[in-house]
Amino acid sequence: MKGRNIKWAGFGVAAAAVIFSVVLASRFGSDPGLVESPLLGQPAPSLELEMLDGSGPYDTSELNGTIAVINFFASWCLECRAEHSDLVATSNAFSGRGVQFVQISYQEDPSESLSFLDEAGTSEATIYLQDPGSRAAIAYGVFGIPETFFVDQDGTVVGKIIGEADALILGTTLEAILAGENPGQQTTGSTQQRPAG
Repeated sequence: MKGRNIKWAGFGVAAAAVIFSVVLASRFGSDPGLVESPLLGQPAPSLELEMLDGSGPYDTSELNGTIAVINFFASWCLECRAEHSDLVATSNAFSGRGVQFVQISYQEDPSESLSFLDEAGTSEATIYLQDPGSRAAIAYGVFGIPETFFVDQDGTVVGKIIGEADALILGTTLEAILAGENPGQQTTGSTQQRPAG
């Protein structure tokens, strides 16, 4: 009887460990905010991507010497729609201060992203790029959108926002970088990995 109880107790511990592992793995798989980006403190990926309107290539190495704000977005992302006007306003506000905004279309046909931008508005101070094959998203380790990365004048990734970013968060983060600080990663809300439905 005693041996049987020990056997069942051992089985219970093993089962609990398996369940805990599955829950932990699923949480890390679905919530990128639980893991700090390995890009922080590293050089930003250098990529040549096509302009969203198809007008030619753009080499992200041209961003060197500026503070770059790299935002991944799509028209099907509700949080991206919610933050868009703040991205436009902040891009315009910081355009004369050595800051360059770049928005990269995420897993979407360029025509759909362009339709969204036509509807929502754009900033003349922002560069809009497409990402066929998700090369940029993979290079930046994007789990879901919106995600926004901040690169300092030396080309080092110094900040990241997971979720919707408003003008206050964007402005505060940029002011910290301009002051020589590394703001690190912050999670402001949820992200979407693919279109709903």
